[in-house]
Amino acid sequence: RPVKPLYTSKDASAGEPLKQQEVSSPKASDALPLPLYLTNGLFFTMFFSVMYFLLVRWREKIRNSIPLHVVTLSELLAMVSLIASVIYLLGFFGIGFVQSFVSRSNSDSWDIEDENAEQLIIEEDSRRGPCAAATTLGCVVPPPPVRKIAPMVPQQPAKVALSQTEKPAPIIMPALSEDDEEIIQSVVQGKTPSYSLESKLGDCMRAASIRKEALQRITGKSLEGLPLEGFDYESILGQCCEMPVGYVQIPVGIAGPLLLDGREYSVPMATTEGCLVASTNRGCKAIFVSGG
Repeated sequence: RPVKPLYTSKDASAGEPLKQQEVSSPKASDALPLPLYLTNGLFFTMFFSVMYFLLVRWREKIRNSIPLHVVTLSELLAMVSLIASVIYLLGFFGIGFVQSFVSRSNSDSWDIEDENAEQLIIEEDSRRGPCAAATTLGCVVPPPPVRKIAPMVPQQPAKVALSQTEKPAPIIMPALSEDDEEIIQSVVQGKTPSYSLESKLGDCMRAASIRKEALQRITGKSLEGLPLEGFDYESILGQCCEMPVGYVQIPVGIAGPLLLDGREYSVPMATTEGCLVASTNRGCKAIFVSGG
């Protein structure tokens, strides 16, 4: 059997490492030097005919009260043929261990030839000297130098500058009366619940101001950017927000037209989600077209 070339000229010309070509796995049909269709037909016919012969002989022995272990020469040959055909059919349907059993001797000889060829090529390469061109067959390309990465040591002045830029904003203490200062101290110490300020003081604006100042002292954070004045806190008492400390501005859009009892209405809608007003508008238009 001729040895297949282990390397291609394409790999050698590209300057890539030489790779061994994959050898196709042996098949069960390689056991006989016959065409594939003849081998398959022979073993299929032998399997069914031998099986029919053994079944007929088995039935005759049962009828004539002959022990089954008493076999003739023809029955012995039939059993051997049955075993051979079963092995071939298992290999034909792709059973791996049967294929290796059928062609173990051939594959061993091919492995020896491949190892010898590899050894010859390695010896040829070792005898060759260094060459200038990296694309020549048998030349060994030296590996690129390994770059050494030095560890980065952080500078101490940078840490000092960073700590200086991350100073918390100063807490601005508004001018408070003595009564408000006492209430704030009571809230900070936990003697007065924060949620009960509106009911005790009777002034929602004053309760929000005291709660905001107490929160700044407890957390140590400034709430200077959160507006407090200019909002009606009595309108949200017991409604949609508890323990307010300020408010934020939300854009208001127009949703509609909404048809109700034969009249069109446009509803103001405050939201921070831009697509919500557009989605509501599409729903209102669908209700409007359907008759309200």
